[in-house]
Amino acid sequence: MKNILIFYASYGGGHLNAAKSIHECISKYHKNNNVELIDCMKYVNKTVEKVSTAAYREAAKKVPWVWGRIYNDSQKGPLAHLSTRSNKIMAIKLLRLLREKQPDLIISTHPFSSQMCSYLKRKGKITAKIATIMTDFAPHDQWLVGSDFTDYFFVANDKMRDYLISTAIAKEKVFVTGIPLSNRFLQKYDRKEILQNFQLEDGKKNILFFGGGEFGLGKSRTFSILNSLMETSEDMQIIAISGKNEKMKAKFEELVKKNHATKRVRVLKFTNQIPELMSISDLVVTKPGGMTTSESLASGLPMLIMNPIPGQEEENAEFLEKKGVGIWLKKDDNVSKILHNLFLNSNKLREMKRNALLIGHPNATKNICDILLNN
Repeated sequence: MKNILIFYASYGGGHLNAAKSIHECISKYHKNNNVELIDCMKYVNKTVEKVSTAAYREAAKKVPWVWGRIYNDSQKGPLAHLSTRSNKIMAIKLLRLLREKQPDLIISTHPFSSQMCSYLKRKGKITAKIATIMTDFAPHDQWLVGSDFTDYFFVANDKMRDYLISTAIAKEKVFVTGIPLSNRFLQKYDRKEILQNFQLEDGKKNILFFGGGEFGLGKSRTFSILNSLMETSEDMQIIAISGKNEKMKAKFEELVKKNHATKRVRVLKFTNQIPELMSISDLVVTKPGGMTTSESLASGLPMLIMNPIPGQEEENAEFLEKKGVGIWLKKDDNVSKILHNLFLNSNKLREMKRNALLIGHPNATKNICDILLNN
């Protein structure tokens, strides 16, 4: 029996969702272990966590170019050193928890917790195995601080693996598994039942549209793209998800009325039925966060990419375009024309779907857990 701690940080939902998926898998398939899920930043300093999380959200939403600059500058230089230094200081607080829990294995889905734990291991304060799960499709050097004392790295693709190895990380430590996601994406669903539940017609193409949720990044662009989707064809149905953003939901509903599209557009708030909705969809329109991207690829869904946050999401968008699974909607692109051509050319859509299935990793979560716990 092993004591296992899973650390995440609340900077975007992807880190938490990945951690939850790992927790769920261990609890289900490796029941002889003790496993606990902890927000490392909230534990070490609630004030810092609250302020920094709010700052991240505001920067990503209102001044995304600032976040992009922070993301790039934190790779190397003074800002990178400042981040690493602050995490060393906060690691002392985290040590209290680690001494109490006595973990045999620490799994981290955020670079801050990876840094803190590897620093404590370097100082001889802990002996636990450390596993880092990188939750995007391009590497960032903050994930690699303390790599000599990290035992496992799980990455989304071969390019990331090659980059890690080029930084002198032993290839035996690096595993291309994909980003962990809920096992609900492995389940088979009754298509007719789902269509009926959401009052959608059978025999039409379904587009799953994510508005950006709490961030609402590039709201005017989001509304413009949704409007173009509604205007493009009567043969398509749209499931538009506004998340917890009530203003966005109201604007979506306003656009539906304007386009007389109440019969073919469903506007939803936050929903936990994403696996079901992806199972009936033909295309996803979304910002390219690591988790949504992984879920779409595992479901074999082509993507139209909008409003990527500068930094990791722009790198994700570039990766998806290069792999032939996504089209990045740029500022002056004619969305109606792109969508029309995509559905008119069924071969292109099928090719994108095949490419998505080729690079998707639906079994990522179980594979990660098996590697960590079957050794």
